[in-house]
Amino acid sequence: MALGTGYQNQDCSIARSLEVVGERWTLLIICSLFYGMRRYTDIRKRIGVSPAVLTQRLNRLVEEDVVARVPGIGAHDEYELTPKGEELWPVLSGLAQWGNEHYVKPEERQILTHHQCGTILDGTGLCARCKIVPAARDVVRQPRPVDIESDRASVRARGPRPHRLLEPLKP
Repeated sequence: MALGTGYQNQDCSIARSLEVVGERWTLLIICSLFYGMRRYTDIRKRIGVSPAVLTQRLNRLVEEDVVARVPGIGAHDEYELTPKGEELWPVLSGLAQWGNEHYVKPEERQILTHHQCGTILDGTGLCARCKIVPAARDVVRQPRPVDIESDRASVRARGPRPHRLLEPLKP
């Protein structure tokens, strides 16, 4: 018997949430949008997903009002998080911090700082100086030490420079 892929029969808020964001690639797509990627091709290159799967996941996120399809440059649409999608920031931040702590080498860890004061956020996303957990728009993604050392400009890193979350990356 094949393993089911849905949670329809589960009466649980986590299961209901996983119906929307729990498929493979979906959280990586959302993460790319937080990091400022808006173009389909940039998202695809960053995470290595097939075109069919990326299209399917983006369409579902648009249906669920997590992502909005917006006019882009030329004839190509772009994607951005809706307010509902932005509410996923604490979830992604927590998952990233947990992964940093348990699975990522220190030199490869993503460093996030509070835009207002420049303080590095702790494992819970807290700014120790301001005593708050900043919203995604108030978080700056710092270049990882490994990106600075290699000084490579790629779709993934877009060069070793700080970048405010949700701010569109320049092509």
